[in-house]
Amino acid sequence: MQDLAFIAAIVLGMQWLQTRHVPEGAAPAFAAPSAAGGQISLAEWRAGHAEGPVGLYFWADWCVVCAAQQGAVEAVQADWPVLTVAMQSGDEASVAKVLAAKGVDWTTAVDADGRIAARYGLHGVPAFVVLDRDGRIRSATIGYTSEWGIRARLWWAGLVG
Repeated sequence: MQDLAFIAAIVLGMQWLQTRHVPEGAAPAFAAPSAAGGQISLAEWRAGHAEGPVGLYFWADWCVVCAAQQGAVEAVQADWPVLTVAMQSGDEASVAKVLAAKGVDWTTAVDADGRIAARYGLHGVPAFVVLDRDGRIRSATIGYTSEWGIRARLWWAGLVG
């Protein structure tokens, strides 16, 4: 039992270290190029999903762990709104090619220089940020998160938000 408590403490400590710069309260607003063309703003996208919590999934084309998490994000998107943010993965055309090659139809903001991720205090990918219905950050994870871990965070944000 002590071993489990020690492992849990290590895992929680690492998660805290990785997310300690994520702001509390209202999610930082952003507008960015969309991989589908045009612009996408968080405020406008959220307005179309105002009934409950939403997810922001930060990923990169060069991230091996992001590729491993793709299936979980796809599964979650079937039930919850998720806006993806391609961090430091090139311009709109480059990101659109990556999405096509992966065979995914994600609504994706292009964060070519990493400024959006930096405003969220994220220094690595994959990262998943959950916003409640009022646009407040309820949770953030950096590193691999299971499908059920993402679903649980969205569900919880719906209860407390």
